[in-house]
Amino acid sequence: MRTPLAMRPAPSATADEPIYDAFCNNSSAPRINSNVVLTSALRKEYPNLHLTITPTYSSNLLGFASAGHASALPASTTPSSIPIDFVTCDALSSNLKWRRYIPPLNRFSSSPGVLVDDVKFGHYIYTWREYEYILYVVEGAHGLYDEEVSYLLGPSAAANDALLLAAGSYRHALHQEILVFNNGQWSKNHKLWQEVQKSNWDDVILAEKMKKTIKGEMEKFFGSEERYKRLKVPWKRGIIYYGPPGNGKTISIKAMMHTLSLYSPNPIPSLYVRSLTSFYGPEYSIQSIFRQARSQAPCLLVFEDLDSLVTDRVRSYFLNEVDGLESNDGILMVGSTNHLERLDPGIRKRPSRFDRKFLFDLPDEHERILYCEYWRRKLGADDNNNNNEKNTREGKAKQSDKDDDDPDIEFPHLLCKPIASITRDFSFAYIQEAFVASLLAIAADEGASDDIITDEAAMGAKLDSEDYLASRLQYTKGQVGGWDEDEGKGLDGYLLWRVMKKQVRVLREELEDEEMDDVEIHELPTVRAGDEGHQAESSVLDF
Repeated sequence: MRTPLAMRPAPSATADEPIYDAFCNNSSAPRINSNVVLTSALRKEYPNLHLTITPTYSSNLLGFASAGHASALPASTTPSSIPIDFVTCDALSSNLKWRRYIPPLNRFSSSPGVLVDDVKFGHYIYTWREYEYILYVVEGAHGLYDEEVSYLLGPSAAANDALLLAAGSYRHALHQEILVFNNGQWSKNHKLWQEVQKSNWDDVILAEKMKKTIKGEMEKFFGSEERYKRLKVPWKRGIIYYGPPGNGKTISIKAMMHTLSLYSPNPIPSLYVRSLTSFYGPEYSIQSIFRQARSQAPCLLVFEDLDSLVTDRVRSYFLNEVDGLESNDGILMVGSTNHLERLDPGIRKRPSRFDRKFLFDLPDEHERILYCEYWRRKLGADDNNNNNEKNTREGKAKQSDKDDDDPDIEFPHLLCKPIASITRDFSFAYIQEAFVASLLAIAADEGASDDIITDEAAMGAKLDSEDYLASRLQYTKGQVGGWDEDEGKGLDGYLLWRVMKKQVRVLREELEDEEMDDVEIHELPTVRAGDEGHQAESSVLDF
């Protein structure tokens, strides 16, 4: 049974809304703090109700109601027994608000966008459980800046506190979201959570032993709190993923996030650090990051590109937060880096900080074959046709020319090993680029042509494709097993194979140019302290 409010305000003799009048008078003149004016007006208007003042960011009462846990109805316009959506209700026109347009996420969306209200002054009848409240939400002056504040009037201090506690707990919790730290503040990201849900360990191409170890480390940590306590050691761990870019570090982190989000009965939250840049400086960011992680523990705390985040300026501060006086129980840290050697020895060698390291190296031939199989499944290759591949491959060239309008891509199992052979020394990211570029070329109806497909391929035009392919295959034979030349007969009948050879040639040219640039950079002369005309430095570029 709902408890009615003890007393409604008496009709004002001079105004329809005395609280709003007080706010307008305060806003139309020099003001320091709206709290003083509004608190005085509210206590005068509602002498028998208990007033609690709270910043909206602490306990977002309107957000709590919009999630369906309470109802918030514009006062004196709608009976409090009728639930409505307070954000889109026309009755809000009686309040002071900004009407704002939010465009769709992309222009291909069928939605024209939405209109939302930014409330500057709102007066609501608020119902939660058996209690009824009066709620004012006001964006007023508080010192040198404006801040949105909620003024809650209820039957008792206990009833007000119970509501604020429920709304605050709801706001603090994650609801199909990942906490992202960027530009000095935390934000909840539902879109990133959705992307993480698409990732799983089946998509991660790693040596089976290494994958099993990584998954086991995660599962043992979050399932071993009591064991850590019995052994009298802090319940925390740190893991570093390192190796050349594009070899599975990020997808492994996503798969770990996805697995933890499925934990029952309590999913493990994930916190992702994008940068330490902040108006207050990176030291403040580090303090905020670990404060949030401790409040969310047990949790996963991810530092991507750890070497670029923890610079000399903040190294000591970071290490102090990792294993200083404050407890980090329940925090599993995962840091990724393409350059392990750039990390301070205090981070990469000290066992109590990041005590496990996993190398994500360039994939070997077996892993490249598995990655090609992953793309076969992604493209929906029909394994039922594989039994007849040998008998039908000679007719593929004619079929591809004949079925130009057919969107299906012929990708038989027998192509996986040749593609893995010609992509030796490629990262997973480069192999993915080869597949994507090939499919784009085919989609543009350029794949069946014998011309070079992309503008960048002009760099490789000097290479004869047959000689180049033969040299690559000869190179791989005897080193990674290669593939039988007899198996390659007739492969040019497959459109994907013809296009893939051209794209791999282009990418290898780019890869070799990058390696040459890297060698040239590292061979730049050292500038010694005291050399005339030069600033004293250890080297031209700081690596």
